[in-house]
Amino acid sequence: MYPAVHAKERPDKAACIMGAGGQVTSYAALDAASNRIAHLMRRLGLKRGDAVAILVENSPRFFEVCWAAQRAGLYYTPISTHLTAEEAAYIIDDSDSRVLFSSAAMAETARPLVPLTTGLTARFMTGGDIPGYEHLEDAIASESEEPITDESEGSEMLYSSGTTGRPKGIRRPLPDRPIGTPSPMMQALASGMFGANEDTVYLSPAPLYHSAPLRFTMTMLRIGATIVVMERFDARLALELIERHGVTMSQWVPTHFIRMLELDGSERAGFELGSHKVALHAAAPCPVPVKEQMIDWWGPILVEYYSATEGNGSTIISSTDWLAHRGSVGRAMGCSIHITGEEGQELPTGEPGTVYFEGGGQFSYHKDEEKTDGTRHPQGWTTVGDIGYLDEDGYLYLTDRKAHMIISGGVNIYPQETENLLIMHSKVRDVAVIGVPDTEFGEAVKAVVQPVNMAEAGPELEAELMEFCRNGLSSIKCPRSVDFEAEIPRSETGKLHKAALKERYWSGHQTRIV
Repeated sequence: MYPAVHAKERPDKAACIMGAGGQVTSYAALDAASNRIAHLMRRLGLKRGDAVAILVENSPRFFEVCWAAQRAGLYYTPISTHLTAEEAAYIIDDSDSRVLFSSAAMAETARPLVPLTTGLTARFMTGGDIPGYEHLEDAIASESEEPITDESEGSEMLYSSGTTGRPKGIRRPLPDRPIGTPSPMMQALASGMFGANEDTVYLSPAPLYHSAPLRFTMTMLRIGATIVVMERFDARLALELIERHGVTMSQWVPTHFIRMLELDGSERAGFELGSHKVALHAAAPCPVPVKEQMIDWWGPILVEYYSATEGNGSTIISSTDWLAHRGSVGRAMGCSIHITGEEGQELPTGEPGTVYFEGGGQFSYHKDEEKTDGTRHPQGWTTVGDIGYLDEDGYLYLTDRKAHMIISGGVNIYPQETENLLIMHSKVRDVAVIGVPDTEFGEAVKAVVQPVNMAEAGPELEAELMEFCRNGLSSIKCPRSVDFEAEIPRSETGKLHKAALKERYWSGHQTRIV
């Protein structure tokens, strides 16, 4: 199944409804536009296995380009709309993208990309006019609305921060099944726990460039459901959209829950949420008190899963099971879990170690064989480096992040990029960037700085360093606060003792996950 089927059977059915703007895109319109763009891709010489990049805000055009690439057998890389031009250019070039699709809303980032990207053969802009970009609307005006003759399944290629170096593309083999064959994810969502079908109305409140919103909305469009996409998250509007559109299924991160719980109780009670049957959540572990409050409010409709952008395995847990195993992220789904020690040996029940998945799917890091090899166990299992343990019933509990990773509001943040920038400041002698407890976002980015002159440590230098970061990095990577130390703890060989530094802030917490 894919949108072409639904466009023929139910052409006027809403495929996508924008939350605040209310714009409705039918399955017929989505199919026609994606066909036109797929023909454009072929005219540009793109063949199966080639790559394109997408720098577009949450909008119908985002799905049109994704589906064009999906049906043309291409890799497509959505780029965070919060990145600087330099950060976006790195991903575009590293992904070997040959074509970039952007929009007028992203003009501030898109404009400087022209001289920064070296491998592009074409750039297209929708809804505006920027030098160096062709109008996408003009480029596809004469293209056919019929499918290209050599359709085949493509795949997203997302970028995830790792433990060393810059972000790496996660590359999975292109599907070898015929176009429209039900995918494993589609089969899972149509199963008894979720029950997704053509009558499903799915609310997506998060940025579409993230792995879960992208994969789930694309799968819902395969199924023939209607997706309601928020341009940006607003707690009250999210509840209003559930009521207005009769939303049956949704997906969240814990920060969304916290924001909605902050609404006045009478305001929360004023919305009719009876249509809402399944509320998925993932991306970051949910604080136990927050999840308890959400279950009290919405009922036992919360379904939590744990996975990674790499797609190498996952767990799942219902509200009922979670209430019996509070804090767990569930049991393995379609795979097996192994907990290992430092020497790779399997550990007994209840003892924390590295979480490995077996049988959950293969992946590689684009252009980084060493990093790919580092995820493999001698038995062939794979890991993203998270730490956890299994209880006697096989439920997984996470206790720490993969090495030095910060997850704030469900967003992965790689601290070394911030460290590499701050160390260049003339008043900084040494620096460590870590995640510290934050009741709203789970973790907050903090810079611990050893200044050249300790006498200068204080609010003025803190403000100067934070502004320095904002001028060089996307805002999500910038520290929300700066502490000063006379000396950053390092070994004799210069290795940063980040674990010891983090302990100062996480002391008193049962896990290093809020």
